[in-house]
Amino acid sequence: MAVQAISEPHPLHLRRGGRPSRVATHTWISRQWALWSRMLTPLRPLDAPRGRATVWDASWPLRREPISVRQARRLVTGRLAHWGLGHLADTAELLVSETVTNALRHTRGPLRLNLRLCGSRLLCEVEDTETDGPVRGAVDLDAEGGRGTELLDLLTDAWGSVRTATGKTIWFELRAGKAGRAEPVG
Repeated sequence: MAVQAISEPHPLHLRRGGRPSRVATHTWISRQWALWSRMLTPLRPLDAPRGRATVWDASWPLRREPISVRQARRLVTGRLAHWGLGHLADTAELLVSETVTNALRHTRGPLRLNLRLCGSRLLCEVEDTETDGPVRGAVDLDAEGGRGTELLDLLTDAWGSVRTATGKTIWFELRAGKAGRAEPVG
C-alpha cells in the first residue's frame, strides 16, 4: 500500500456541522499510516542493509572506522550516477560526509547509510544506536568544525532527526528535479 502525501485537512473538506468529509478522513488515515509504518517494519540490525522493495532504494552498513566516510561518499555518488542524478553528487557527497563523520564522532555502535528516491525527492538517512539528536552550538569564525547543522540548513530542502527503535536516524532531503532517470540495471 503506497502512502500518499500528507497534508492538513483543508477547511473545505469539512461538512456542515464540522463533521469531516471522506477526503478529510482519508487524509487523517494517510497521516496515521505514515506515522506508524516506520514502527511496523521489521527491525534489522544496523550492521545489515535495510530491506527494500524497489530499485530506487539503497542501504549499506558502515564500519566504525574513519575510512567509512570515504566509502559512504563513493557509495552515494556511484548510486546517484546509476540513477541518472549526477547533478546532485557534489551536494549529497558533502552532506553524507558530514552526517557520517558526526555519527562516527558522537555515537557508538553500528551505522547504516540509506538512500531512497521518492518521485522528485532524494532522501538520505544515517542510522545509529544513539538516541540523542544533533546539538546546534555557537561556532567561532576560526573554528575547524561545528558547522554541520549550518550546512544542512543551507544545502537541503529539509532535514531532521527521528528516534527509532534502535536509536536515531539523521535524514536530509534534496530536490532531485526532472533528471533523465534511466531505469536501473539490476
